[in-house]
Amino acid sequence: MPLYEHVYLARQDVSPQQVEALTAQFKNVIASLGGTVGKTEYWGVKSLAYRINKNRKAHFTLMNIDAPPAALAEMQRQQSINEDILRVLTLRVDELEEGPSAQLRKREDDDRGERRGPRGDRGDRGDRGDRPERRPRREEGKVEGEVE
Repeated sequence: MPLYEHVYLARQDVSPQQVEALTAQFKNVIASLGGTVGKTEYWGVKSLAYRINKNRKAHFTLMNIDAPPAALAEMQRQQSINEDILRVLTLRVDELEEGPSAQLRKREDDDRGERRGPRGDRGDRGDRGDRPERRPRREEGKVEGEVE
């Protein structure tokens, strides 16, 4: 059977428990039509790049699916009817990714804490003595080249 990565966005004003219930509902649809859902990842509420149906944020959920195309079509049909689902994206892949997705790895990287040195993000730039002397600022109200 073909392998798919499926991401859906749910409205921001539904609770995480309702999103989990939606995921369970979609898993049941896939299972009833002969497919399996390998893993599901709830990525949390994230900001959208642009407003979708007056929503600025959405709950993101990833599902790795091994199912016939008919099962996937039925799940997408039910998602298009559901008013809590804003967008869906399904990609056919050659193999499903094992372990956490890139989104979850990114979150773990962010949780590691401060990785920078004591000088912030400047790195080791060293002394800036090779810069030329700055010219003095001109006074307020004076035009350059004007004689008093």
